[in-house]
Amino acid sequence: MDAFSLPQMIEKAKSAYEAEDFEEAARWYDRAGEQYALQDDAINVAEMANNRSVCLLRGGNAQAALEASKGTEKIFAQAGDLRRQAMALGNQASALEAMPRLDEAISLYLQSNELLKQINDRDLRIYVLQSLSGLQLKRRQYLQALATMQAALDIKQKLTLRDRILKKLLQIVFSLLGR
Repeated sequence: MDAFSLPQMIEKAKSAYEAEDFEEAARWYDRAGEQYALQDDAINVAEMANNRSVCLLRGGNAQAALEASKGTEKIFAQAGDLRRQAMALGNQASALEAMPRLDEAISLYLQSNELLKQINDRDLRIYVLQSLSGLQLKRRQYLQALATMQAALDIKQKLTLRDRILKKLLQIVFSLLGR
């Protein structure tokens, strides 16, 4: 097998991902993770595992995606990296959602949202809240889903036409409910 430097492996992973060759991207992230492990770099091992998880999920293998990211949130928590901890939880939630293990996914999205709220990461939080709202709808938690979507729209800085219409409709619904 050809010898590649760590930056080359990561670049090959990114290129494969952009080309939507998710299996190939996952393999490159796995190789990069092995190299980081040889360097005793737990943070980057966890980062590569999460990147691999995203690739596996995009490639349709939710179970492998969950297994790849499992435990990485603890490594990020120990390092005090709340953003990557939240992202790891979000990756796990996405895999669980695809399986579909919806209650577990909801729980992890809620944890991710709390971490993102602490660090005021609006962009990722909007994505997590929208995903959470969709799951709450699937679980027939209609009012909770509406409130979650309202929260997502409230923190979004630039609303699209669709967002503005949805926000207005939510305001009407909540006013009718007396909230």
